[in-house]
Amino acid sequence: MKDLKDKISDKAYYVTQEQGTEPAFTGELLDVKDDGVFKCVCCGNPLFVTKTKFESGTGWPSFWQPINEAAVKNVEDRSHGMIRVEVQCGNCNAHLGHVFPDGPQPTGLRYCMNSVAMTFEPDE
Repeated sequence: MKDLKDKISDKAYYVTQEQGTEPAFTGELLDVKDDGVFKCVCCGNPLFVTKTKFESGTGWPSFWQPINEAAVKNVEDRSHGMIRVEVQCGNCNAHLGHVFPDGPQPTGLRYCMNSVAMTFEPDE
């Protein structure tokens, strides 16, 4: 963990390793519309592409589908007195955010991610 703490920001560490959440409407990736790939800030695993990003109005970057089935994994989250589905990096298990069943078609899902848990690599 010491190496990871040196590699990423304190905010990113809090979110990805301590299941924290960044404040709504503060993330640097919220308004990104350029074509590219969103990757895990901890390990670089590709997570989402811009074409599946949509404006949810929630204050966090939202996607209707991950880049592939192995990119993320869903874990039941019973914290804060509710049952939700936590989204973790499929490679390193970093906490990314949560997924909700109120997104657009074709999936009907809203992957509500923390900007600080991801990096963005624009297409060339």
